[in-house]
Amino acid sequence: MTSQQEQQATLLIVRAQQGDSVAYADLLRMLAATARQYTRNRVGDVPWLDDVAQETLLTVHAARRTYDPARPFAPWFYAILSSRMIDVLRKERRVSAREFGTEVLPEPAARPQSSASGSDVVDPGTIKAALESLPERQREVVSALKLRDESVKEISERLGMSQSAVKVTAHRGYKALRRLLGGKE
Repeated sequence: MTSQQEQQATLLIVRAQQGDSVAYADLLRMLAATARQYTRNRVGDVPWLDDVAQETLLTVHAARRTYDPARPFAPWFYAILSSRMIDVLRKERRVSAREFGTEVLPEPAARPQSSASGSDVVDPGTIKAALESLPERQREVVSALKLRDESVKEISERLGMSQSAVKVTAHRGYKALRRLLGGKE
């Protein structure tokens, strides 16, 4: 930033602090171009130049009321710009350390292989029949929890059971369903 640009930026930010939106827009345009050029001179023509400029402008926007017109503008602005550039650089390094580009997209996941007993997918009718074969209290608790999405507290109040008894009944019901549906204990 030349001394003339610094004087112009100082005038623009003072007017922006006084509520002049046109001066503020002009200041942001000037600072965006300066931020891009500063970053390009330091790290080259990287794809995240605009990220640095945007982060810098957001910080200037948030801190614009803290600028003291009696002090030089350039050191205030470059302190913000340097901090944002370092932040974006660190973020880019973290991302590039964990991600990598690929020319070939991965194959979609294969369907699960059927187990020895047939298919891993259970027919809804089979589930309904297994649920109906449970004792009445277990059937009511499992249906309330899994099909009607009731809470343990609601079920305990409605059925006159303790919350612990509802949980034990549900556990026994799930165990019985796994056994009836051919799953492992």
